[in-house]
Amino acid sequence: MTGGEDVCRLEALVTMDERGQIVLPKALRQRFGVGPGKKLAISSCECNGEVCCLVLMRARSLDGKVRGVLSPVVREVM
Repeated sequence: MTGGEDVCRLEALVTMDERGQIVLPKALRQRFGVGPGKKLAISSCECNGEVCCLVLMRARSLDGKVRGVLSPVVREVM
């Protein structure tokens, strides 16, 4: 991220169904280049012992730099 850019933004509101599944809106899937067969990782952030947010990212981004990627998000949320 460079100076002056927003760190976090609300991309969409989704609803979990009775089977625990959510659907990513088509526009987001296209924008982020994810589709069938693509692996996604879910990371969680905790505040005061409770999960306060979940972060969805491409699994290929998990090369040991997760903390560096998530740090700006966590700082913004806290």
